[in-house]
Amino acid sequence: MNPRFDNANDASDLRDLYQEMVVDHSRRPRNFGRPAAANHHAEGYNPLCGDRVTVYLTVADGVIAEVGFEGSGCAISTASASLMTEALKGKTPAEAEALFADFHALVSGTAPAGAALGKLAVLAGVQAFPARVKCATLAWHTLRAALHDEAAPVTTEE
Repeated sequence: MNPRFDNANDASDLRDLYQEMVVDHSRRPRNFGRPAAANHHAEGYNPLCGDRVTVYLTVADGVIAEVGFEGSGCAISTASASLMTEALKGKTPAEAEALFADFHALVSGTAPAGAALGKLAVLAGVQAFPARVKCATLAWHTLRAALHDEAAPVTTEE
């Protein structure tokens, strides 16, 4: 027998999961730090709130072997960067670009229903808060700059 959920319970469960994951990843960010063999990096800045992030990548044999980040920011910015680093390991740069596009569509509210983003889906709720979308996407925009070896810092106000 399949359990039945009403929309209010589903929404409440999603909010609880969102809060739990954001708090966990912001307090104990995964892959925080610079990988020793990093061969790509970029800096990002959100002038609206002061969040700063540097994303480091080790791309070897056509895949992202290691990824890390450093910086300071709000809980959403840090949690998004942490979740991003977990999602990128083992991906090709092209797959990372596609994941960026899917994630950006998710948090901006334009993702198709049922888009499979795993743990990243918990950040979908930021779409209701435009300033928070910038927090959630800062590390992702910085990732793209790192993939393309862009020297100028990325800002969320471009």
